[in-house]
Amino acid sequence: MRSAHTVSVVREAEQVLMARLPDGALMRRAATGLAVECARLLPRVYGARILLMVGGGDNGGDALYAGADLATRGATVHALLAGRGAHQDGIAALRAAGGRAWWFSDAEVDETDLFDADLIVDGLVGIGGCGGLRKPHSTLALLAANAPAPVVSVDLPSGVDADTGEVPGHAVRADVTVTFGTHKPGLFVDPGAEHAGRIRFVDIGLAPELPGPALVRPQAVDIASLLPVPDAETDKYRRGVLDVRAGSDRYRGAAVLCVGGALRTGVGMVRYGGGAAVVDQVLSRWPETVASLLDPQSSTDLSPARASAVVIGSGRGTYPANADELRAVLDSDLPVLVDADGLTLLAGDEEGRSVELLRERTAHTLLTPHAGELARLLGVDRGEVEARRLEHVTRARDHFGCTVLLKGSTTLIAHPGAPVVANPTGTPLLATAGTGDVLSGAIGALLSSGVPAREAAMCGAYLHGRAAVLARDGAPIGASDLMDALSLAVEEVRRAG
Repeated sequence: MRSAHTVSVVREAEQVLMARLPDGALMRRAATGLAVECARLLPRVYGARILLMVGGGDNGGDALYAGADLATRGATVHALLAGRGAHQDGIAALRAAGGRAWWFSDAEVDETDLFDADLIVDGLVGIGGCGGLRKPHSTLALLAANAPAPVVSVDLPSGVDADTGEVPGHAVRADVTVTFGTHKPGLFVDPGAEHAGRIRFVDIGLAPELPGPALVRPQAVDIASLLPVPDAETDKYRRGVLDVRAGSDRYRGAAVLCVGGALRTGVGMVRYGGGAAVVDQVLSRWPETVASLLDPQSSTDLSPARASAVVIGSGRGTYPANADELRAVLDSDLPVLVDADGLTLLAGDEEGRSVELLRERTAHTLLTPHAGELARLLGVDRGEVEARRLEHVTRARDHFGCTVLLKGSTTLIAHPGAPVVANPTGTPLLATAGTGDVLSGAIGALLSSGVPAREAAMCGAYLHGRAAVLARDGAPIGASDLMDALSLAVEEVRRAG
């Protein structure tokens, strides 16, 4: 599990560590790690042309000392100093090693400095930067974006908010980000994650001084440790029985996809209730389903059947009878996942009856909105959610008192009293109709087997993202392609464990 800490926590831990070290030792550790990672990106260090973009603060110092290290190994290292707060000892070290440094201004832009480089190092703004880049830093960020050389950012791409991933203006787009001591949440959350490129971690001895993380990013081995493994005594009921309330005459495919997602993730049994036409379609594709007629528009008994978890909402409808069904499900003592139309019903719940039931639940409860649905739930603009994903998913968690999985370019999972989870396997291949229905089924299968809501969401999102890549070797996919690929993703993760 990769851990990420906020800036204030990092600063406090650094102060404790620096009090025990010789002056400048922590910066030298970071600079040495940075120089090693830069060298790995070059065919050879000797004769390479390296440009440092240096602002004030410690990140600029890290870049200058790393540049001095590379210069002693035969690289030609030039530093553009943006602003007047550049690290003086770092400048002296670079010059002593044979490098050059001069002050940059918009009035004296020489683009050959960037376009002739073999490697560009971004040390403009540190993790404490906020509010977007201003000139001359923004000018350098734009020039670097158009230069052919790869860009390495020091600790965090300049212009990205370290705590949130927000990018309020211009920001550096790195090919590689070398981060020190711990990861920063903004490296794992879009739009910041999109600017970070590949992330390389340098251990500078900070870990013993750090408390628990604000955000985590699971790896395959973490997922493998959470997946239920059947044994000789396992039967279909022990593996979990999932009650699926998805699909309608208008959206029959939602039921097919949700049921399929559950079956291919390893559920013991799926009980499906829906209208006659939907039941026929589900059984035609998945004959192992235990199906019965349960149309919310005509049924008088909407309580969950014999099951160990319920998924509700995908393509189900938003009529008053659907709201009655949602309330009946929320009033049960079963783990529940609410998606799609179920979320729309919650957002439009003017009397507050469904929301009150949601907040009063003691069983595991999971909401799985995309940005638009979360915006409606919170009464904000969709653009605000997309720009500040971490802020809004935690706000929803606190408001509803349950686990919230925010789908999108970075899938985030917020659970009361636990670090936020950033899923590492998201891919634009999933931006197609019906993939969310498959995800609901997959997570529902894990919920029904007894996996808690946060961990079920974490595993389901990870497997879902991997399945999208495995389905057609990275080629475009439809939601139906995820079915068999989910089984492949489960097997891949278990091998990693």
